[in-house]
Amino acid sequence: MALKIIFMGTPEFAVPILQSLKNSQHKIIKVYTQPPKKKDRGQKIHHNPIHEFSIQNNLEIRHPEKLDTNEEIELIKSLNPDIIIVAAYGKLLPDSILRIDNIKFINVHASLLPKWRGAAPIQRAIMNLDNETGISIMKITSKLDAGPVLMKTKIPILKSTNFEELSKKLSNLGAKMILESLELIINKKKSFEPQNDKEASYAHKIIKTETKINWSETAEKIIAKINALYPKPGTWIEYQGIRLKILKAAEVKATGKPGEIIDGKFTIACSKNAIRILEIQKEGKKKLDISEYLKGNKVKKGTYAK
Repeated sequence: MALKIIFMGTPEFAVPILQSLKNSQHKIIKVYTQPPKKKDRGQKIHHNPIHEFSIQNNLEIRHPEKLDTNEEIELIKSLNPDIIIVAAYGKLLPDSILRIDNIKFINVHASLLPKWRGAAPIQRAIMNLDNETGISIMKITSKLDAGPVLMKTKIPILKSTNFEELSKKLSNLGAKMILESLELIINKKKSFEPQNDKEASYAHKIIKTETKINWSETAEKIIAKINALYPKPGTWIEYQGIRLKILKAAEVKATGKPGEIIDGKFTIACSKNAIRILEIQKEGKKKLDISEYLKGNKVKKGTYAK
């Protein structure tokens, strides 16, 4: 049985999931995504990854500023979808849409619900030093990521795993699971299980103040943050008046005062152990391996990074 689908998504994470649906027997009748943004000095219009994919694959696109309007509600009713699938759309579906009759609403969420409900589940799992995460396929309700769950699949998080790597793995997992979920829904082979709200935690959106490295934290926690925020927005430090983005680092067993440069290889002491910077980027410049960076930029033992 082929379903008529409205898909809602925005970032790169959502692309493999949309691709999987497009290649299936099901019919995508409309793609909703975030509105284009003006970017860079020339203020050129920038389309997000789902918008670009939809253009390239001749999918009908819609990018309203608001969903809770009579125009959107009536349009969705007229399209008469069997199901609306959401994957990192970036907007909450209003009750006025969720109340439309004869439509199922499904979300592909990048955590093992009820853990890490919210906007940044992948980043928060890495920052929290979790050793596993996964994909949850859930029914959308008016409460954020709190609907009953149809299926969950786990994957491990290694200490070296960064956001970019983990997001790709989860996205590909979600692309597989959404098709399996649709088969379960069509054949009514599995029911949705309610979440335990007492076990819920929230993955709040990453804010700018979090991106600066705090040397009073342990090396393990600092590296987790570097990995969680790679490649964007990235973590940063200030050294000798210059802002530097730290893209990759390794923990080493060494001591010093927090923030102190303890050797000429750009190893910096933390509250416990130290981090050795492996990849770095000056503001507005290209990223460099630390050996390349040190050829033209000296670091002095005993000085401090802020």
